Amino acid sequence: MKTPQRYFVGPHVSAAGGAANAPLNARALAATGFALFVKNQRQWSAPPLTAAEISAFKSQMDTCGYTSAQVLPHAGYLINLANPDDTAQAKSIASFLDEAGRCVALGLDKLNFHPGSHLKLITPQAACERVAAAINGILGQTEGITLVIENTAGSGGMLGSRFEELRMILDGIDDPSRVGFCLDTAHAFAAGYDIRTRDGFLEMMDAFDMRIGMKFLKGMHLNDSRAGFDSRVDRHASLGEGELGLEPFTCILRDARFQNIPLILETPDDARWAEEVQLLLSIID
Repeated sequence: MKTPQRYFVGPHVSAAGGAANAPLNARALAATGFALFVKNQRQWSAPPLTAAEISAFKSQMDTCGYTSAQVLPHAGYLINLANPDDTAQAKSIASFLDEAGRCVALGLDKLNFHPGSHLKLITPQAACERVAAAINGILGQTEGITLVIENTAGSGGMLGSRFEELRMILDGIDDPSRVGFCLDTAHAFAAGYDIRTRDGFLEMMDAFDMRIGMKFLKGMHLNDSRAGFDSRVDRHASLGEGELGLEPFTCILRDARFQNIPLILETPDDARWAEEVQLLLSIID
């Protein structure tokens, strides 16, 4: 019997006009999960959330039938916790703290982010240590939120393309119970994990479990890739229209390990999101 409610599938929807519109936009696509930005992702700051905005978001979450378990907010693109410049890193930390506070105010319990880039100015290990130290500081100033680190394609000095780097970050965190990881299929493929076949996908997950641990997996980004294998290029494609095909997504939607975590589409054609949601849900046994 199919049980799509256990698989929290949906796209990164728009919150234009207010966060309360995000659950509505997700429901219109028959999504069982979704992602959103809690402020403009390309700006450092935004006006504080009002009590009315917070109340409206929570009301729409209830009306649309979503809980925080089904939602994976994404932090802004300017944030770089690995920045080797102390002043620039402090600006990123302040922005991250603001976004974490917005998530908590909205009743959301996760915040997904890219670990950042060393800008080719320091070693990857030193950069991982900076990220871990920044996370420790953020955790010390927040409650009720899990920080979810995303793997990357590895371009431009971006950390986290290999599980070994993600492990280095995890090893430096004082309270690992408050962190997790999000695996992006397109990023993994571009970083050198060949997940085009079932065997290849399972091999990657075995490597993740061995180096990090499945208990830390708090979400996934389900994207096909326009970029080639091991290209280190981050270019998403609609499902079935890139290099991956549908096999890795079939593996995910037929594996109980991926139940009850957000499975988020970041595919480029929003006109196809409803179709892609239904495609993924139709795969479930």
